[in-house]
Amino acid sequence: MEARYRRVLLKLSGEALLGSQPFGIEPTVVKRIADEIADVARLGVEMAVVIGGGNIIRGVSAATQGIDRVTGDNMGMLATVINALALQDALEKREVHTRVMTAFEVRAVAEPFIRRRAIRHLEKKRCVIFAGGTGNPYFTTDSAAALRANEVRAEAILKATRVDGIFTADPKTDPKAVLLPRVTYQDVLEKGLAVMDAAAIALCRDNKMPIRVFNLLVPGNIRRVVLGEAVGSVVETAKA
Repeated sequence: MEARYRRVLLKLSGEALLGSQPFGIEPTVVKRIADEIADVARLGVEMAVVIGGGNIIRGVSAATQGIDRVTGDNMGMLATVINALALQDALEKREVHTRVMTAFEVRAVAEPFIRRRAIRHLEKKRCVIFAGGTGNPYFTTDSAAALRANEVRAEAILKATRVDGIFTADPKTDPKAVLLPRVTYQDVLEKGLAVMDAAAIALCRDNKMPIRVFNLLVPGNIRRVVLGEAVGSVVETAKA
């Protein structure tokens, strides 16, 4: 089957790697995600990934425990590098050529992010994992995903979550929550829909970058979204 997208950026939260654990990385989960990314790579789709670090530490949470916010955010950015290396290892074992690129220099384990080099890696069908967030405190990995997706000219952001898409309320707590197959960037900002933070949404809106929101826990969903199937929700501009 022919893919709908030529180049995409997959946004994974650090919590996605938790599995049934309260902390850290569950190898079986990383292997399953790597299997799905490898499956998409075999379609010829150029795949970039931005991964969070919340399974290890979050800057905001660290700040509530007395750690300086900037220090906490720096710790969180380092946590994303750990997750990126775990995902890289799993992908390489599936014969997917991979590069980890970081927003700050950690040359012993990853390349520093250089936009033109990242694009060249993608053109060579290498999966590029962007770690280290934006390299700046106070910015989330959602903002990093929006930034990198636009920098490498991805055609869409694939936002992997633990629910089936965007709902009118939290479906885990509100049984009356309704799935919204399509919303605009303005809907997300005005209604406070839990998709990505406001800075990320604004950046995507300004550059007309569609965001596909889907359930990562359903096997095969990454492939379905890439093929253009009606899975989850999409955030895009309002139709004229």
